[in-house]
Amino acid sequence: MLKVIAIVIVVLIAGVLIFAATQPNTFRVQRAASIQAPPEKVFVLINDFKRWGAWSPWEKKDPAMKRTFGAITAGKGASYAWDGNKDIGQGSMEIVDSIAPNKVALKLDFVKPFEAHNIVVFTLETKGDGTHVTWAMEGPVPYFAKIIHMFIDMDSMVGKDFEAGLANLKAAVEQ
Repeated sequence: MLKVIAIVIVVLIAGVLIFAATQPNTFRVQRAASIQAPPEKVFVLINDFKRWGAWSPWEKKDPAMKRTFGAITAGKGASYAWDGNKDIGQGSMEIVDSIAPNKVALKLDFVKPFEAHNIVVFTLETKGDGTHVTWAMEGPVPYFAKIIHMFIDMDSMVGKDFEAGLANLKAAVEQ
């Protein structure tokens, strides 16, 4: 009986590992919101790392987080690093593209809890008298992460933070 159980366990593990290998090599998480303000007013809060405290959902998850700002904090070349609790981890961001008032692209590098290197893009489009803001993140999914993604849905996990961040951004801009 133990031999049968061992064979079943080995077959299940092999099945998971084989199935993981068939999963996509990249991921993308995206959320959007409409804000009743011109793009210029929204853009300044996204394009300046020192202003992220007003809306970033991660700022509230660890108020004791250690923050380090680069010599430039806004626009292309701006950088920011953090070291926080288990909910925040450790990493850094750099603005790699900034086109006022329509786009901010970031290079996002995590050190903890897992090493990851992603691209984040905020796109702002004028819609009537407001702004349609899209927040997207994409990156590679190495094999080990494919196994994790089989059990933890990245879109659900990160998407709720994007939704909270966009709601905070809307509240900060529309006040």
